Amino acid sequence: MKSEHSSKADSLGVPVLSGKKNGALRGKKPALTLEFEHSDGIVVLHCEGRINFRSEFQALWSVIAEVLPSARRLVVDLGGIVFIDSGGLGELVLTHMWAEAAGYSLKFASPKRSVRHLFEITNLMSVLDMYASVPEAMAAMVSEEIRSA
Repeated sequence: MKSEHSSKADSLGVPVLSGKKNGALRGKKPALTLEFEHSDGIVVLHCEGRINFRSEFQALWSVIAEVLPSARRLVVDLGGIVFIDSGGLGELVLTHMWAEAAGYSLKFASPKRSVRHLFEITNLMSVLDMYASVPEAMAAMVSEEIRSA
């Protein structure tokens, strides 16, 4: 499902989002598209495009801030992200800190080589709970849940 805010919610209480996000210009592909799915009680947010400080990150933040409080567990799939600017990177860190402080589980997964390199040179791989794949991130969430029970 592509993201656009709506007031509907699914059976898990997660908002149902549909349509295009970012106010894309007519005929132009949006800089960031967001689509999510539910799997084993975990919401996976698939991202495609660019994460820039202003509009693209605001779109990502608004979806995360709306979904995470009800879902409590979210994997952000970065497999389709081709670029993150420094402001977007800082915002990802702040988002992770917010989620952690609120007791939510937020993991990032599947960064492309260039994006992974950015996280490595800034020493953010472990700070952001980064995983090589979505299934690995989901497995880590299940493992955390088992240890805390």
